[in-house]
Amino acid sequence: MSTQPSRQLETFENPMPERDYTIRIAVPEFTCLCPKTGQPDFANLKIEYVPDTRCVELKSLKLYIWSYRDEGAFHEKVTNTILDDLVAATEPRFIRLTADFNVRGGIYTTVVAEHRQPGWQSPAPVTLP
Repeated sequence: MSTQPSRQLETFENPMPERDYTIRIAVPEFTCLCPKTGQPDFANLKIEYVPDTRCVELKSLKLYIWSYRDEGAFHEKVTNTILDDLVAATEPRFIRLTADFNVRGGIYTTVVAEHRQPGWQSPAPVTLP
């Protein structure tokens, strides 16, 4: 196999650092293991961020997400760990990670974690007629 899972997130320079804009990334095949039973947990991750000077490189993100496949993790912990790693790599103005986990034991779990640079204000939303 030419590629392997990796916890190394690569970045590249934001091509438009003078503008606030949103990058949305969907990761529909996130997998980790239940730390209690060892059964697989599946989730749809939604990453939304306003970059500052760095953007996350998508192939490295794919390999990073893959690295959780055989790891036991509570939903709350893995969501916040992924967010912390994305913040450390990209230092975004704002980032939100929504993790929608599939049903386990008749219960669906959604965990939402956010980070905002101190002093950063979201632009006012525009409503068009």
